[in-house]
Amino acid sequence: MTVTLPDGIQVLERGWLSANNILFFDGHQATLVDSGYVAHAEQTVELIRHSLSGRLLTRLINTHSHSDHIGGNAALKAAFDCEIIVPAGLHAAIADWDEDALLLSPLGQQSARFQHDSLIGAGNEVEMGGLNWQALAVPGHDMEALAYYNPERRILISGDSLWENGFGVIFPELLGEADGLASTQATLEMLSQLPIDIVIPGHGRPFSGVDTAFERAFRRLNQFQNNIEQLAWHGIKVIIAFAMLERRRIPKSEFSAFILGLPFATDVNARFLNLEHEALVARVERELMLVNALRLEDGMIVAG
Repeated sequence: MTVTLPDGIQVLERGWLSANNILFFDGHQATLVDSGYVAHAEQTVELIRHSLSGRLLTRLINTHSHSDHIGGNAALKAAFDCEIIVPAGLHAAIADWDEDALLLSPLGQQSARFQHDSLIGAGNEVEMGGLNWQALAVPGHDMEALAYYNPERRILISGDSLWENGFGVIFPELLGEADGLASTQATLEMLSQLPIDIVIPGHGRPFSGVDTAFERAFRRLNQFQNNIEQLAWHGIKVIIAFAMLERRRIPKSEFSAFILGLPFATDVNARFLNLEHEALVARVERELMLVNALRLEDGMIVAG
C-alpha cells in the first residue's frame, strides 16, 4: 500500500547497495538523511541534484555509520558544500576514520573518508521539511544509531532499526562488542510504544502497516534470541550477498578465497558455527543460489 507523505518530504528508494535517501524541503533549502553506498555516490549526487530543482542542500544527517548510509557523504559535501551531521557517539570513529569501528574492514566494504561538521544526540531536536523531529537512540543493529520521530504527523525515520520485514543485522552481538540482542529488544519495545502512522525505513518503501511490522520484528528477534547460530548464519549470508553485489561476478574458482577473505564471515563462523572452510563455502553458495541471490553463469558466480 502506497503511503502519502507530507509535501516537504521526498524519499528516494534505493536498491542494494545503497540505503534510502530522504530529502526535506524548507523553502529554497533542503536537508538529506543518509547518502547511500560509495559505489553509487556519483548516481546519488545526480539524483539529489535533480530532486533539489535549484534548491540548496544545506545539511546532510546520518542515522548511523554503516557504509550504505554514509558512502555518499564525501561526494555530496564536494558537490553541495553541505553541513554533515552525525550521531554524537560516532565522533571519534569518524574523526579518526577507524575502519574497524566503522565496520568497513571487518565487512570488506568501502567508504570515502569525510569529516563531520557537527553532532546530534538522542534527545536533540531538528527541524526538517517544516516539521520538528526528535532524535531517538535506537541501539542494536548499530549501538550509536539514531532514529528521527515527528509526533505531529506520527512519522518515524527508522534507519535500520525497523523495516517492514525485520531490521538490520545485529552486528554488535556477532562481533562480541555489546549485547545487541538485548539492545534490539529495548529499541523495539521503545519504538512500539510511540504513536506511529508511517515508517520511512533505511531500506524498502515507506509503510503504514506498523503493527504488523513490529510483530514481524519481535518474532524475528525471538528466533535469534533462541538460536544465536541462526543470527550468525543470517549475518554471514547478508554480508556475502552484499559483497557479491558490489563485485557483481567472480570466477567460481575464486569464490572460496573470496568468502574466506571476508573477516566477518570467518570470525563469526569461528565464534558461533565452527564449520570447516569447505563446508562454509558450499553452504553459502547453495543457500544464496536457492533464493536467487547468486547464480552460476559460464563458470562465473554472478550476483542477483
